[in-house]
Amino acid sequence: MTTVMRVRAEVRRLDLGYFVRPASEVGGPAPRVEPVLAYLVRYGDEVLLFDTGIGDAGPETEAHYRPRRRPLRAALAAAGLSPADVSMVVNCHLHFDHCGGNPLFGGTPIVVQAAELAAARGGDHTAEALVDFPGASYVELTGEAELRPGIRVVPTPGHTAGHQSLAVRQSDGTVVLAGQAHDFASEFAADQLALRAAADGVEPPLPDCRPWLERILELDPRRVLFAHDCSVWEPAEGR
Repeated sequence: MTTVMRVRAEVRRLDLGYFVRPASEVGGPAPRVEPVLAYLVRYGDEVLLFDTGIGDAGPETEAHYRPRRRPLRAALAAAGLSPADVSMVVNCHLHFDHCGGNPLFGGTPIVVQAAELAAARGGDHTAEALVDFPGASYVELTGEAELRPGIRVVPTPGHTAGHQSLAVRQSDGTVVLAGQAHDFASEFAADQLALRAAADGVEPPLPDCRPWLERILELDPRRVLFAHDCSVWEPAEGR
């Protein structure tokens, strides 16, 4: 008889600073200050890092967003880690506020969707120095992939064509690291309820939902965590 060892995956949030989104992008009269969050996933002796914080995208971008950074090395040190302890990086996408610390990981596998990497190298998408740096080692995916048993990349396009999320199976269900698939937990909640209303036979009109949302819900999410929102989505019925 073969004994299957279950490895518990633990998720920890990292605060990597914030930026100020101008009123022109918010759609209201005032700017909005948004956090920049990354996530550590401990899996046995391995450490996966989902996003790496705010990079330098040049003086124009600095003036536009007025970022305040918490250095990634300091955030990792607070968790008892260094960049050398990270065995794999997963970027939800390659905008400067999600891949800013990638150059610390030369030689470390960085998991992205192939469409996202192509866009990042095509110009007008991100800061090129944050993408192609000495030792950059990309694992390009096209669609879903299981990185480790119970740890799965799921494409969630919308914010960018190559956006992806990370689903981490735990004992009580799945934690979804959604990146910027939705900007806010409330947006995810609204889409989830719209899908529920459609399934319940509520007559149109109903809001359009992102086409990948059903796939995320199939994974039995207990918590959904975001890159620019400290709030956490949990199902209304709890467990």
